[in-house]
Amino acid sequence: MIGLPLVVFLFVVALVMGTFAAITYLPGLLAARQMDQRLKDVAYTFADVSTDEGETVVRHEKAGPLPLIDRIIAETSIGFRLKRLIEQSGVETTPSAIVVASLIGAAAGWILMALFVAQPMFRPLAAVVGLVAPFAWLKRKAHVRIKRFEEQFPEALDLLSRAIRAGHAFQTAMGMVASEVPAPVGPEFKKTFDQQNFGLPLKDALNELADRINLLDVRFFVTAVLIQRDTGGNLAEILDNLAHVVRERFKILRQVRVHTAHGRFTGYVLLALPAALACALMFINPEHMSLLFTEKMGHMMIIAAIVLQTIGFFWIRKVIKIEV
Repeated sequence: MIGLPLVVFLFVVALVMGTFAAITYLPGLLAARQMDQRLKDVAYTFADVSTDEGETVVRHEKAGPLPLIDRIIAETSIGFRLKRLIEQSGVETTPSAIVVASLIGAAAGWILMALFVAQPMFRPLAAVVGLVAPFAWLKRKAHVRIKRFEEQFPEALDLLSRAIRAGHAFQTAMGMVASEVPAPVGPEFKKTFDQQNFGLPLKDALNELADRINLLDVRFFVTAVLIQRDTGGNLAEILDNLAHVVRERFKILRQVRVHTAHGRFTGYVLLALPAALACALMFINPEHMSLLFTEKMGHMMIIAAIVLQTIGFFWIRKVIKIEV
């Protein structure tokens, strides 16, 4: 009988003390965690950035599976482009992780071809595909993210313009865009806002934005803002005009895609026709098609067909691609 009231008493005491501790310490822990995240977001692209006074701001980068490879790649121009590609793609990874994934993909392609395909000529091709696949995936992610940014950018310009008309400073308006607009525009503006908020000059922060997002519209935006800050003018009206131009360009681009749909479809058919015809002949006349895999001349013809198809793919993409 005495044990139950004691257990209830201890439970109530623990509940009260736990609630008191949560109310007292939890807000501070959440604020510290949010500050750490903001500091990570505003970290520079490279490990050190020299200032005008000769000082160095050191960034502690995320360690990859092979830090030595990260340090070696960081000193080359290829490392610069790879880091920029990773940043543009929005993927949480490191250059060494991409290099390791490429090597694993090449080895896996070679081994799979050796296990399941009797023809040794396909092993180098599979290894090359596995080697390039991680870089192609990053490139694709960056392309999709840039396209999404381009579609959301007019909304960000409109929000900036409305905030400036309401009496907010440009920096405050950028903070509103960072909190209101979804990814990828919101996080990119948040990074720019935090960079200038933590001491980086606005000009350098905007130039960093233009370097991360390689779009002509973003460079127009950065140039317009910097010129307005030097010479004056109605920034809200400038942003409205820029948003209108971006939307009209999208409208024209969609019209062009409608009018060129026939040409694009024809290009896709021409690309798929040889492969489809080869698969059909494998079922219709396998003895005839088997010569391509058993004779040396057939191996050379397959390699030549793959090379020519690849050249034709990029050539047709270049022909049907219309910049607006």
